[in-house]
Amino acid sequence: MTRLATILASTGLALAATMALPVQAQVQGNIASADVPGSVIGSTAFQNAYKQIETSYAQQIELIRTRAQERQTLLAKFDKNADKQVDDSELEALRKSADATKLQSLETEIQSVSNQIDAARVYAIEQILVQAGPALQEVVKAKNVKVVLEPGSMLYAPPEIDITPAMVTALNTKVPSVQVVPPQGWQPSQEGVQIFQQINQRLQLAQLIQQRQAAQGQQQQQANPAAPAGR
Repeated sequence: MTRLATILASTGLALAATMALPVQAQVQGNIASADVPGSVIGSTAFQNAYKQIETSYAQQIELIRTRAQERQTLLAKFDKNADKQVDDSELEALRKSADATKLQSLETEIQSVSNQIDAARVYAIEQILVQAGPALQEVVKAKNVKVVLEPGSMLYAPPEIDITPAMVTALNTKVPSVQVVPPQGWQPSQEGVQIFQQINQRLQLAQLIQQRQAAQGQQQQQANPAAPAGR
């Protein structure tokens, strides 16, 4: 079990013990919540690493974009009803065509290159996770926290019990920067992959929200063109 997993497991045991005790015997001290993936996202090392990956792997990112466009063009040939989707019958026709091999080759290449980029991201995240446990311990000690819960496990909590920002500050001190090129033979850990997946979902959701807000703003501007921009 990793150091971070040990800390989180201990936290879970503490919570279970607290719930099992009568009110007068409950743990004395502060209760806090900590968002580990959120602390990683908020760290300077993470943000700089993701920017660096965009630069260091620019050629691979462009290759993915190009191959994805080729794949979309190929699929469009079989979109007989022009609904910009390939249904089961159209996909079956594609699989029986001479283009099936080319499609498979494109998808394999896209996946292979995407894995390279994702590996760089996981590698960067894992270097930050190594210090997540010590950062949490530092904050817990400084704030005299006795129980730490994940935000998703709480029905209600006031904002002031969230120690995630303090964890970010501690992480920025402990790991100011990370590498983005995995060494030869490096393999991602299960914990690193899990945190990466959680972070990826959050980033995708944030991007979707920004796109929707931008679209709504554009619609409002079109509906009221006389309104000054930015108002």
